[in-house]
Amino acid sequence: MRAAFFQKAGQPLELGTTADPTPAPEEVIIAVARAGICGSDLHVTQYGAAAPGTILGHEFAGEIVALGTGVGGDWRVGDRVTALPLHACHHCEACDMALPALCAEAQFTGTLLQRPGAYAEFVASPASLLQRLPAGVSIDEGGMVEPLAVAHHTVELARINKGDAVLVIGAGPIGAAVTLFARLAGAAHVVVSEPSDVRRALAQEVGATGAIDPRADDIGARFRAITGRSPQVVFECVGIPGLLQQAVQLAGIRGRVVVAGVCFGEDSITPLVGLSKEVSIQFAQCYTERNFEQVIDLIARGEAKARPLHTKTVGFAELPETFEALRTAEGQCKVLIDPTL
Repeated sequence: MRAAFFQKAGQPLELGTTADPTPAPEEVIIAVARAGICGSDLHVTQYGAAAPGTILGHEFAGEIVALGTGVGGDWRVGDRVTALPLHACHHCEACDMALPALCAEAQFTGTLLQRPGAYAEFVASPASLLQRLPAGVSIDEGGMVEPLAVAHHTVELARINKGDAVLVIGAGPIGAAVTLFARLAGAAHVVVSEPSDVRRALAQEVGATGAIDPRADDIGARFRAITGRSPQVVFECVGIPGLLQQAVQLAGIRGRVVVAGVCFGEDSITPLVGLSKEVSIQFAQCYTERNFEQVIDLIARGEAKARPLHTKTVGFAELPETFEALRTAEGQCKVLIDPTL
């Protein structure tokens, strides 16, 4: 099969071929119809946090083309599916709490040589991790379920109350999706701070009630002008050092800061700033199986209108160049790969 391989930091993905996967017991093989390019993939390749030869890609949707022995349930060849990309141990404290993303031994599809990802024509998945895509969910939307589940989990942890005023820092794929779900959760104001004109407009298309260009405006002053108050919830959805401190500074009295941005470097905050307002900080890591189920159901029922988040589809030939361009591109949100192109 064709695939894209990470070789080393600073080098574009390398296109090539490898053997088609065969299903292990209780495993299925999925023909990849869509795979998403994730910001964490960009971070992994920037910092060399994967072995040479790794096939990235943990956001995907497609059709089952082969079933291993012992696959339970009513799974059949031809079923349209996505899957959780996490492989947990199932016997630790986190797993006992149904929090596989917090399992210390968890392995993610697309980050290890032994767990090849979906930047390929086929990807393997345990049948236990599959999620069926109903008729009301397109294949493009199926390819976005994983990042949407990240955002859904992030908003869930924020405990938004009806009528809350919310600030979202960053309107990339996660920030825009957080905007969508924050509105569905009952927030009266969801204001996005984002330097990209395109992304600000996209965030408003999926539910933002206001948008701030942080290069031109004072975020706190502009937020208060829009909403009449300081943020009760601040979502940090970028992951750049310094933004956690900014989020704490912007939060109102007893405000809640939820951190979804993945910062690979060290960061620091001034505790007194948070202490003086009794600000709480909550980190959000991935999702649960229930988040996947809820996202799929919300899309199928037409409540979560996620299609505006999908801004581009590329084939393998365009993938290396597009992948590198996303490190600095401000005009894209969710870019999907179609291995058939």
